[in-house]
Amino acid sequence: MKKKILNKNVAVAFLGLLCLIAASCKKNKDIEIDTPATPSTGTATRAEQTLDSLFLYAKQVYFWNTALPEYSAFNPRRFAGTLSGYNQELYAITQYSPINTATGKPYEYPLSASEAANFDAKYSYINDLTLANPNVSAGINDKAAVDTEGNGNDIGIRPVYYLTSNSESGPYLLFVTAVYPSSPAETAGVKRGWVITKVNGNTIGNNFTTENSTISAAFNAASVKIEGYNFLDKVAFSLTLNKASYKSSPVYLSKVFTRSGKKIGYLSYARFSSLTNETVPSDSNLDPVFTEFSSQGVTDLIIDLRYNGGGYVNSAEYLANLIAPAGLTGKTMFVEYYNSLMQSNGATLLKNQPLIGSDGKIRRQDNGTILTYANVDYSVAGNTVLFKKRGNLNTVTNVVFIVSRNTASASELLINSLKPYMTVQLVGETTYGKPVGFFPITLENRYEVYMSSFETKNSSNEGGYYSGMIPGTLSNENPSYVFGDEREVNLLAALNLIAPAAANQGARSSVAERSTSTAVFNAVSSKPVNPNSEFNGMIENRYKLKK
Repeated sequence: MKKKILNKNVAVAFLGLLCLIAASCKKNKDIEIDTPATPSTGTATRAEQTLDSLFLYAKQVYFWNTALPEYSAFNPRRFAGTLSGYNQELYAITQYSPINTATGKPYEYPLSASEAANFDAKYSYINDLTLANPNVSAGINDKAAVDTEGNGNDIGIRPVYYLTSNSESGPYLLFVTAVYPSSPAETAGVKRGWVITKVNGNTIGNNFTTENSTISAAFNAASVKIEGYNFLDKVAFSLTLNKASYKSSPVYLSKVFTRSGKKIGYLSYARFSSLTNETVPSDSNLDPVFTEFSSQGVTDLIIDLRYNGGGYVNSAEYLANLIAPAGLTGKTMFVEYYNSLMQSNGATLLKNQPLIGSDGKIRRQDNGTILTYANVDYSVAGNTVLFKKRGNLNTVTNVVFIVSRNTASASELLINSLKPYMTVQLVGETTYGKPVGFFPITLENRYEVYMSSFETKNSSNEGGYYSGMIPGTLSNENPSYVFGDEREVNLLAALNLIAPAAANQGARSSVAERSTSTAVFNAVSSKPVNPNSEFNGMIENRYKLKK
């Protein structure tokens, strides 16, 4: 699974900035930008130096660095000096992570055979800035359709293939599982729950193995014609969507339900994008939602994170502060734990990595000296995050999270952080399982390496959910209902946990309405084969400097 973070404009600016400062820093003896880390005294190509650097940074920064062998035993230069080779090297590094007793394989072993074949570690990866989204080659099945900054460059749908047999060479339904806000698809009226049966006039749905690559190519083109029907009412659609760049809110939907005298706020949230104002923390996407919840007297919350693979730690922290009551201010939210070498200031190679602020600019000390990642405080005390209440919603004590195997990283961090203080319940499928996060290490002024660098735990010292969080109420994903439809199985289950009597009434209505449909989606027997189509990770961009 490919993961992308920066949009292309930011990437180009970042590359240019590095080039400029690389020249200016020749006069600064405190730092050499992007100096390759290599133990060799002989001649080495730039690619060989990068292979060396990748391994030697891991020896200092990787969370499980003590499990790695010595340089000579690992032999970084056995890999090709290409992006593919760098990926294979990083994959080899990650397979030294501890064995997960639940699976018998390393923590970073991929979830699927296809990801293993592509050397896609479960957590760590490399991001090529020259291919950052949006760009003309950004795919829709295996690359982020909307990046963590909210930039999209596509038609704006999240398509997932649901097999209707036990074979990937058999038939399937191609569902629109989400429509990105402000995208061409949303403008054209496309809805979650639509089933695509024709692409550019060609009938699909007979054989996933032979058809998925052709469909992906069609979605990546400048325009594509899609035809099909709404799964619930069988109303047909036929329209042409033109690819475009757009800025997308991470909020799919927010609304308030009234059940048994309770006001229940519902938020479907796509990703933990950067806050819209980092200097004075605020977010123009989330703030209006919680202002409305407060004005309506919401007492309980349902947060739908079923497609949320994570994003920025500071955004997860911000949402936790919107949810939490004011009485939690000053109490521990979560703690980040780096390896012992990092905590003791022993990661000396980080002096070669300039510290980039949330504004994309290199940070400097008051005297103008460039700050690097070696100036950051990696101690436990320096990475203990406290609650600081945001907004006016102070009445919530119960939160139900709708989750799936796509729910990861910053989403899991949010859930785990609230558990010690509130009644937190989960509905859906077991989550992805990623209690580790990272920050970027740049090589060749081009490749951002995101290797697992810290583990998070809540105030009760709970974490380690490498096999995922298991919901108390298990239910399979049903993509045939739009977000916020009370008949949808996961939302219905969440409402039932908060207000059982009203939810059961909804369940009876749901059964009656679904019985009139000519076909009912079988969520148990229908297997999604490409659900992880977006970014998956937990990025740290809140840097506390050493005193």
